[in-house]
Amino acid sequence: MKSFKSGKFIHQGSYKSFQPEHINRQWSIENMELISLLGKADNQLGRLDMYSEYVPNIDLFINMHVLKEATKSNEIEGTKTNIEEAVLDKDDINEEKRNDWEEVQNYISALNLAIANLEKIPFSTRLIKETHKILLKDVRGKHKLPGEFRRSQNWIGGASIADATFIPPVHSSINKFMGDLEKFAHNTKSYFPDLLKIALIHYQFETIHPFLDGNGRVGRLMITLFLVEKGILKKPILYLSDFFERNRNLYYDNLTRVRDKNDITQWFKFFLVGIIETAKSSIHTFDGILKLQKEIEVKLQTLGSRSNNAQTIVNYLFQRPMIKAQKAKELTQLSLPSVYTLIDELEKLDIIHEITGAKRGKLFLFSDYISLFK
Repeated sequence: MKSFKSGKFIHQGSYKSFQPEHINRQWSIENMELISLLGKADNQLGRLDMYSEYVPNIDLFINMHVLKEATKSNEIEGTKTNIEEAVLDKDDINEEKRNDWEEVQNYISALNLAIANLEKIPFSTRLIKETHKILLKDVRGKHKLPGEFRRSQNWIGGASIADATFIPPVHSSINKFMGDLEKFAHNTKSYFPDLLKIALIHYQFETIHPFLDGNGRVGRLMITLFLVEKGILKKPILYLSDFFERNRNLYYDNLTRVRDKNDITQWFKFFLVGIIETAKSSIHTFDGILKLQKEIEVKLQTLGSRSNNAQTIVNYLFQRPMIKAQKAKELTQLSLPSVYTLIDELEKLDIIHEITGAKRGKLFLFSDYISLFK
């Protein structure tokens, strides 16, 4: 790592753009602290991945992990939608918050589609572009070439390119750099640990900044896709956006440090600490989910013949922890009066709580479950 060179600044008339070095080459690790962190990160990911094996119906809970990731990744970009708002239907969102809500929903759709597409499309430029296209569909970035690499110069920070904090490479070099990134992702001839590989890919992608908008969100989304494709995780149950958001200044400072001081080791350390802390947090969340499941099972047993329909509603709430009476009716095929009786029972058991205080259009929140993701 001591010989690492990040790239160089090149005069482009009135400004300097940064041209990174290619990353598809031989790498070696010399820093013992980095090797130690790598071992700890591998260990924690192995512990987390075990939950994919023995947590019943784990796919029910992945939706909430994705939803949390969507809110946190978009929060880094300035949106204000929280988890409780993200699970609402569009009609239940205040008009002034609807744009932020739609961006979060697009992130959820983009991530879910990308994970599904991994079965037929490898981690690649094509997958990245298709994901980006969904991310920007019909939202504020819809006019910024969704699904296409930029055809003009962009910049980060500053009101204009004249006072920008960072100017990525010229648009004509994007295909070359992204091709190199893709080759590196699938390079099996030169060994490099996959966790360091995706850390480097994330840094390089954010440096290339190939899109006019949505680069940060796509770059963070790519981390989970890579971990799943490489088989490090059987299920998409680890997301780093919460760690990056809580350490936002360090996140940006460490990315900048690579370019300014050629210090890739510090970025690797920060990234691995993020993996370790996030894996531990996810394990804690799954333990909480399993405990909550058991507590609810005991409560539902008191409902007798209504317990099966109550379980149907609870299963839905583990995917989307907000429900209306009409949705409960669709799920159970009960009459509306019977649904209201069942919802009343679930409230008495302290499983759901009404949050609107209205007589019509009531919303019932599975708050104990949501709290596990905060």
